[in-house]
Amino acid sequence: MRGGAMRTITGDLIVLAKAGAFDVIAHGCNCFHTMGGGIAAQIRQHFPEAFAADVATPYGARAKLGTCSVATVSVAGGHDLTIVNAYTQFEPSGGSGGVDVDYGAVAKAMAWIGAHYSGKRIGLPMIGAGLAGGDWATIEVIIRDALGGEDVTIVRFGGGT
Repeated sequence: MRGGAMRTITGDLIVLAKAGAFDVIAHGCNCFHTMGGGIAAQIRQHFPEAFAADVATPYGARAKLGTCSVATVSVAGGHDLTIVNAYTQFEPSGGSGGVDVDYGAVAKAMAWIGAHYSGKRIGLPMIGAGLAGGDWATIEVIIRDALGGEDVTIVRFGGGT
């Protein structure tokens, strides 16, 4: 479906991305080249080019917050898929139950995605609301504000499509 609809589905972002459902997917990263948990770990496993793009950025640089690194891979049928590593938290999630996501960084990264990938089919996990402990209602408003009018699908993990 093209157009400016933002919708939420239940499924597996990686499976959908590999099947060619999106032109761009993005996920939240920390600034320390970890990609060790949640959707980031899956992206690291399935799309090592995205991890290589992360490692090519400065290690532990707070200035990365709100910026993005990018890798493009070929998926089903030779379709190009761009993976955006959005630096939405400074340190890796500690599992303490605290909030690690930086809402300002989410807003800045989403605005960057909108500026660079307008008109593309964008797939997002519930970015910042998993291990990073962010409030999904807050993050959803940030995404709507930044990517309003774009073709955005939020994929709530639940296996299957």
